[in-house]
Amino acid sequence: MRFDRSAGIFCHVTSLPSDHGIGDLGEGAEAFCSFLGDAGVGHWQICPIGPTMDAAGESPYQSPSAFAGNPLLIDLDGLVADGWLDESDLEPVPDFPRDRVDYGAVREYKLPLLRTAFDRFDASKSAEEAAELDAFREREPWLADYALFRALSDARPEGTWAEWPEPLRTREPDALAAARVEHATEIRFTEFVQWTFDRQWRDLREAAADEGVSIVGDVPIYVALDSADVWANPEAFHLDDQNRPAAVAGVPPNAGDDGQRWGNPVYDWEQLAARDYDWWMARFRRLFDLADVARLDHFLGFVKYWAIPADGDPADGEWRDGPGRDLFEAVEREFGKAPFIAEDLGFEEPAMDELMAEFGFPGMRVPQYANWCAEGDQYQPMHYPEGVVGYTSTHDTDTWVGYFEDLPERQRDCFRFNVGAEGDRGVEWEIIDEVWGSEAVLAMTTLQDLLGLDSGARFNEPGTLDGNWDWRVRRDALADDLADRLWELGGQHVR
Repeated sequence: MRFDRSAGIFCHVTSLPSDHGIGDLGEGAEAFCSFLGDAGVGHWQICPIGPTMDAAGESPYQSPSAFAGNPLLIDLDGLVADGWLDESDLEPVPDFPRDRVDYGAVREYKLPLLRTAFDRFDASKSAEEAAELDAFREREPWLADYALFRALSDARPEGTWAEWPEPLRTREPDALAAARVEHATEIRFTEFVQWTFDRQWRDLREAAADEGVSIVGDVPIYVALDSADVWANPEAFHLDDQNRPAAVAGVPPNAGDDGQRWGNPVYDWEQLAARDYDWWMARFRRLFDLADVARLDHFLGFVKYWAIPADGDPADGEWRDGPGRDLFEAVEREFGKAPFIAEDLGFEEPAMDELMAEFGFPGMRVPQYANWCAEGDQYQPMHYPEGVVGYTSTHDTDTWVGYFEDLPERQRDCFRFNVGAEGDRGVEWEIIDEVWGSEAVLAMTTLQDLLGLDSGARFNEPGTLDGNWDWRVRRDALADDLADRLWELGGQHVR
């Protein structure tokens, strides 16, 4: 077992309080780390922190890069402290909503300020600052391709890189060299932004460590088609001779549904194996540079995956073998024992269970999947084994209060009976108490559940584009008495 028994809270960075319309890497994030420390909580779980796109509904799981940071998370006050912005540059601050992220308004406000900061840096950088940026370029080999990809994406009218002219789409060296000259300023801007993000993230991670808090990152198994990852690494994906997807990911039809076509390119695992999984090793290296623990999304895909022809429907797909133990043996050779949590929800696959057991990766248990009237149901917290991470909710489920309000009355009665519910506390504390008191090695709740919020605070509803990823917490919600209550609960069950 790679984890000590401990507890954590899920709250994506965008949800934190700040004065600039979206949670960022500044004072609000540091205050949240302090809250976690006061509450005796050892883990802070987040969604992927890459750039998001309006076309993808701002989903952090459909990013143009598996390596880059989201510019919208950069703390503007930090740029003032660096001397690249003045306080007056930030004024007037728009009247942003305090409980939601208006992504369009945030972009309109923050991106020009990032440009101003870059212009001042570019014109007056010290030798030490220039050397630090050069060192970042050297340390992060993904940066050159990503910066060029962003410059080309901004300059071209086509929808995705798959519609670019062939010399750029297929990465002809002369065409790339000419593009780097043509877009040199934009490339330097993106490099500056990513360096700035990296510096601020490292400061935040240090602040978390000072509070005894580990950061739990997230690894979507697939990447977006319209990403620097696919464009710059075609050999890692199952593409045709024009560098367009030959097969895409999804899930097969089940009784009562037509399956799902996700549209993400699938990997060419045979080619990756021949290259010692070089792209995945680079991805994990960057991950471990930014987080202490990582949740591997859709872990089944490492065992087997549903590949759909590029022009087909889910029913036209087929199961193919994933890399299995070969990939994770390569990970151990490169990094040692990796602190992974395996997202194994919704699938019964013995080979997946065997792989998790072999490498010691805990799976997930979420009580919203439970039948509360069925004896021994595996999703009831009292039946969680040690080798799992127990959650009250996740970023993809309703809040616990919202879920409970929609439960049939008999299920509610069975829940109350099973947990010995007390009438003087809310249902959110009933389930937090149960998960904290379970045998799960990690006990996790969302900040929405900790605050007892209903469905209006749901973070994401899978299969929908609008109204997701925008919930935010107000500063006064992170109160001392809430931290004290969680500290006391941890003392009873976890520490």
